[in-house]
Amino acid sequence: MQMRASRVLAKLRAGGAALTFKMNLADARAAEIAAMCGCDCLWLDQEHVANDYAPIEACIWAAKSQGVDVMVRVPRGSYSDHVRPLELDAAGIMVPHVMSLADAQAVVRMTRFHPMGRRPVDGGNADGSYCEVEFRDYLRQANEQRFVVVQIEDPEPLAELDAIAALPGIDVIFFGPGDFGHAIGAPGEWDHPQLLAARQRVAEAAAAHGKVAGTVAHAGNVRELLAQGFRFLNLGADVIGLAQYCKSMTAAFRQAIAATQPATPQPPNPSTAQPLNRPTTLYGGR
Repeated sequence: MQMRASRVLAKLRAGGAALTFKMNLADARAAEIAAMCGCDCLWLDQEHVANDYAPIEACIWAAKSQGVDVMVRVPRGSYSDHVRPLELDAAGIMVPHVMSLADAQAVVRMTRFHPMGRRPVDGGNADGSYCEVEFRDYLRQANEQRFVVVQIEDPEPLAELDAIAALPGIDVIFFGPGDFGHAIGAPGEWDHPQLLAARQRVAEAAAAHGKVAGTVAHAGNVRELLAQGFRFLNLGADVIGLAQYCKSMTAAFRQAIAATQPATPQPPNPSTAQPLNRPTTLYGGR
């Protein structure tokens, strides 16, 4: 029996680009809707979001029903925190705030099987088809069909960026502009020269060592990032999309109400105006 192949890795290894969509809500129905819309990967989060493993597992099932990968950003903790999403059959994990070569080496040691690392072995979970994948095939296929993303979102790892990018067992070097700008004292300055230079360095280091560069994108800069060499891009998020949709619906409703109301009356004559502390509507509004 074979492990489920990664859609993201298939695209990246063919020289293409892969699209991921960020999900904070971790609801399986929302995950299925997002997966139905054509993205390659759903990005779930355990670093900043209080998602436990039950909804993560349900979202993985939902995404798999549509042939879509799931990547889980793990909390920085023990090896179990790193490998448990993989055992639930997430196609990849993202490790935030990798600060040095030694840090990256520790990630590989925890998340890759022999000969690259020392990931503890089980095989009796969803990723190994509950022991139906032969033991040695499981180790080999897990190394081949699951991806590890390290986030470069601080200035400290730039000194060892080439060594990090050259490390076997890491697939994607992912630049995080939000935390990087914060770390250099320029939060929210997306065009800060130091931030742009670091982003360019990530793209160059990944290309030089046969790895994939990734980052977050928006509709206005996707072409620029692709041209710069980034091939693993996140575009959009469930909380943003839901907020925008709700705001557009409430705005349409309020516009319709305003269009059906009579013209605004002229201000009352001061001599007959009611006292300011007296309500002018039935429910106490003014």
